[in-house]
Formats: sequence, structure tokens, C-alpha cells
Amino acid sequence: MFIQDFITGIYSYSKALRLIKALKLWKFFFIPALIGLLIGTLVIALAYSTSDAIGVKISSYWAFEFGKEFINTASKWIGFFLVLILGLSIYKHLVMALSAPFMAPISETIETHLTEKPINITNTTSEFMQLLARGIKINIRNLFFELLFTLPLIILSFIPVLNFLTTALIFYLQSYYAGFGNMDYTMERYFNYSESISFVKKHRGVAVGNGFLFTLMLFIPIIGIMITLPISTVASTIETLEKLNSDKKQIEA
Repeated sequence: MFIQDFITGIYSYSKALRLIKALKLWKFFFIPALIGLLIGTLVIALAYSTSDAIGVKISSYWAFEFGKEFINTASKWIGFFLVLILGLSIYKHLVMALSAPFMAPISETIETHLTEKPINITNTTSEFMQLLARGIKINIRNLFFELLFTLPLIILSFIPVLNFLTTALIFYLQSYYAGFGNMDYTMERYFNYSESISFVKKHRGVAVGNGFLFTLMLFIPIIGIMITLPISTVASTIETLEKLNSDKKQIEA
């Protein structure tokens, strides 16, 4: 089931691109793209300014002269890798949290088109703040657990042989929590906080598949940090609605 859901999570991106074109959703991308660009620029600037300093700090604990040059070089790479992973996690959840009020309308538009059932969209200040508050709550929770599991893996990744496994696990965590955040733009209309967590755990393959391409797309220079979230939101909406309908049919059966 996980593998099948993972594949459908990836395949949904091709469906998303067709829907974006058909429904002319590009007009909804401006504000999320601007948020992504601003935060992405800040994170990249912070990474460049701190990675060397972290590397120097790490190498300072090596008190011996032999191997000093190797330790200095390795420490700089460790510093860069650490800042890259942490920066990517923080960027991802910060953008998803702040974009929640703008992503929800995209998800609602997709649902209305797919189900042919209109959704009561009020677009009030109260609704805006509720979406923002939920987005912040979900993403703080996800960021906490992502870092909780990722930091030990980063340390283990510098052990030969283990690094292949730990790198794969780090990417899995990045993908899972990215997909979780994208799915919540649809789940917020159906579930409360705890119910959403249970739903994603049940359909973690969809979350990982969606987050897999989400994470890869972020590495596209400039454009990646601007358009990845809106496209991923459309893709996740398609599969989340599919799983909601599937679960409903199982309950009724």
C-alpha cells in the first residue's frame, strides 16, 4: 500500500499541472511565490554567512597539529551540510505556515472542480486568521519532530557505511513532513488537529510521494522556491480528496 500511495503521490503532479492550466490557477501563485522567494533568500543568505563559522567552531575542538588541514576542510563541509538540512527544514515549514491562508483557496478551487460541489468560501479576516493559526500550529509541530529525528541522523551520517542509510532517512523525513503540510490545506476542511495527524499517518505513502517531488523541486534555482508550494498543493489536494472518498466508502461498506 505504501509503495502504491507513494507512486500516486508523485504521479499527481502531472494531474496538477493539467488542472493548473485548465483552471488558470497561476493567478493564485503570486503571493505564495513572493513569500517563498523572500524567505528562501533569507535562508540562503543565512546559510552562506554561518556555515563557515560553524565549520571553524567544530574544527577548533581538534587540539592536534596532525590532520589539522583535513579536519578544517571536513568541518566546513559538516557546517555547510548542517546548515543546509536545518535551513531547508525551517524554510519549508515557515513558508507553508505563512502561506496557509493563500493555499487553502487553491485547494478549495480544486475540490469544487473535481467534486462539482460548491464550497462556502467566506474569505473573512476571521477565516484568514484561523487558517494562519492552524498552519503555524501544524508546521511548528512538524518542524519539531522533523528536527528531533533529523539531528541524530546528521551526526550518524558522518560514520562510513551508515551515511547511505542516514541520508535516505533524512530525505524521507523531509519528504514526509513536506507532504503532511501540503495535505493539511485540504484536511483543514474535514479534520481537527489530531484527526489530521491520524489521517496522514494512515496515508503516509501519499505524503512522502508528494513531499519527495516537493523537496527535489526546491533545488531548482530561484524558480523552485517560488512555484514548488502552489504546484505541490494542487497535487496533494487531488490525492487527499481521493483518500477521503476511499475512506468514506470503506466506512459505509
